[in-house]
Amino acid sequence: MAIPTDPIWVDTLEALTELCQRWRTQAAIAVDTEFMRSDTFYPIAGLIQIGDGHGCYLIDPLAFDELTPLTELMLDEQVTKVLHACSEDLEVFNTLLGAVPGPIFDTQIGAAFAGCGFSLGYAALARDLLGVDIPKGETRSDWLQRPLSVAQLKYAALDVAHLLIVYGKLLQRLKTDDRLAWVKADCADLVEAARQPVDLDGYYTRVGLGWKLQPRGLAVLRALSYWRETEARARNIPRNRLMKEPQLYELARQMPDNINQIKRIEGMPRRTIAEDGETLLDIIAKALTQTPDQWPEKFDPPLGREYGSWMKALKAYVASQAEVHELPPEVLIRKKEYEAIVRSAIEGEPQLSGRLNGWRFDVIGAGLLQTVQQVRAGENA
Repeated sequence: MAIPTDPIWVDTLEALTELCQRWRTQAAIAVDTEFMRSDTFYPIAGLIQIGDGHGCYLIDPLAFDELTPLTELMLDEQVTKVLHACSEDLEVFNTLLGAVPGPIFDTQIGAAFAGCGFSLGYAALARDLLGVDIPKGETRSDWLQRPLSVAQLKYAALDVAHLLIVYGKLLQRLKTDDRLAWVKADCADLVEAARQPVDLDGYYTRVGLGWKLQPRGLAVLRALSYWRETEARARNIPRNRLMKEPQLYELARQMPDNINQIKRIEGMPRRTIAEDGETLLDIIAKALTQTPDQWPEKFDPPLGREYGSWMKALKAYVASQAEVHELPPEVLIRKKEYEAIVRSAIEGEPQLSGRLNGWRFDVIGAGLLQTVQQVRAGENA
């Protein structure tokens, strides 16, 4: 049976409603998005693609005032939405619909657990599993132009044409290896994280050099980071258009009290100085009036070299378990999780993060705790 690859354009509410009703009777549908984001904070949806095994449907979000049928479909717990490398797609849906799709199956995650490789692109996965070549020539197209070119339409349709077949083959492998539950858990975690409200107050903790600042400087960094996040969203411009992290850090470190001092900060955008310089000075001045009990706690510094052997031992253990289970080490643990284990062991009783207390506990969690305890005992002997 030939796989349908011809694009079917959808730009009326009547057609969308009928299709969504039909799709809600299926166990799974293939989903993809095309969007633009070069000059905006929020992604602008240019196209929503859905494959149902019978056709490749291209929904034009620019043609609709409301997309209630699509929202209801994306939130239908009885329909698995199959996507590939879906983090940006989830953000597109959250911006467009005010809803994050679920449940999902991310074929990039599924491929990693099925032995196809870590962080595999969709074209490579389709070639590996199906022997199909999917062209990627329209990746950087203008998806907001109308009409879309024939090449764009074909490209968009192919992104979902084979996705359900890929999904089916991955399901077979994962069921055979008894790993489907692991993939479902990780995919559910992605949805849960995407549905969490944004913590604007906590963005300052993401500034890489923040650990160098004292609590008073962190109070300034917190206020400046909050301003950058709220303003980028309000103006719908990339946050780095206002200023990048190095400039945020320098403002918090130097605590300028006049425009000339701000102008001397390397890399500070001229437009931000001209339009927002006085505002930045007011934010800094106000933050400096906070009392010590209002200051954030100092960040932990990077782990010292003396703990290099601890990290090496943990990574060696994970590598051995990854080999036993024929999995990429990257799907088992993240760099920050290694560091968190070491820090907790330094401070007292070693602890695991939430992710490592799920299915990963039996695979590596218990062994990680045992390994770090042995390394600590050896260092203290």
